[in-house]
Amino acid sequence: MFMLIYMLEMICILICVSFVTLLERKVLGYIQIRKGPNKLGFMGILQPFSDGIKLFFKESMLPYKSNSLIYYFCPIFLLFLSFCLWMLFPILVNVINFDYGILFFMVCTGMGVYGIMLSGWSSNSNYALLGSLRSVAQVISYEVSMIMIMLCTIIFIFSYNLLDYMYYQNMCWFMYMNFPLFFCWFSSCLAETNRSPFDFAEGESELVSGFNVEYSSGGFAFIFLSEYMNIIFMSMLTVIMFLGCDLWSFLFYVKIVLIIFWFIWIRGVLPRFRYDKLMYLSWKLFLPFSLNLLLFYLGILGYMLY
Repeated sequence: MFMLIYMLEMICILICVSFVTLLERKVLGYIQIRKGPNKLGFMGILQPFSDGIKLFFKESMLPYKSNSLIYYFCPIFLLFLSFCLWMLFPILVNVINFDYGILFFMVCTGMGVYGIMLSGWSSNSNYALLGSLRSVAQVISYEVSMIMIMLCTIIFIFSYNLLDYMYYQNMCWFMYMNFPLFFCWFSSCLAETNRSPFDFAEGESELVSGFNVEYSSGGFAFIFLSEYMNIIFMSMLTVIMFLGCDLWSFLFYVKIVLIIFWFIWIRGVLPRFRYDKLMYLSWKLFLPFSLNLLLFYLGILGYMLY
């Protein structure tokens, strides 16, 4: 039963990814006062499927003197990690109850660093290696503050199970109790998923698309799918942790779409940061703030218990 529901969930997520790409192109088009894809099907609704078919049927290029085995399996590894993350989707029909879901999330996001680093290194390209190093440094930096922010919310529920967020936010969303923390979390999500204004791994003007520059055909499609699956997952996690997590309500999915729209909107209106400012933001602002707030909550908790 679990395998059937998980396979159905994966098919739905892959369809979601295709339509999120269409939404992004349409929103960016209207932000730039032009139309997005509008020729293929009604309002361009078939465009993602056309792009997917084109990607998978293109010729797959293998760079000269690359480490071909690692080069070939890194995109598959990144996609596999994204699929593993979606095992955490809270299912209310008692198919699976993941008591250590947040720990599993931390493990999977930490493992993603190896896929990025090895894909850049195995391509035998200086540009890909430079992009992967910058991306790894960025992801590692923001993971620390992200874990601190998650610990601040775990103190409220005393559990690693994502379903408990629904029970504890029945009357009041955690966003109202931690308003500045919510924006720190969202900024960390942008940096963790390599989205603008923190997309230094894919800074087209200076890094030639970053660590995936040597990939084409299926390899590029797998990296692309992995990136957008992570964006949808982080949007879902934001809704679960801060915006109510009422899984019985249709509004839960509306809120996920609004967070995804926020990802796209920020890409359309904000310029790219400088790299040293990105690192300064993580180590000098987000980390001390989340750490101080964590100590504050622990102090209140200790006072109430003793």
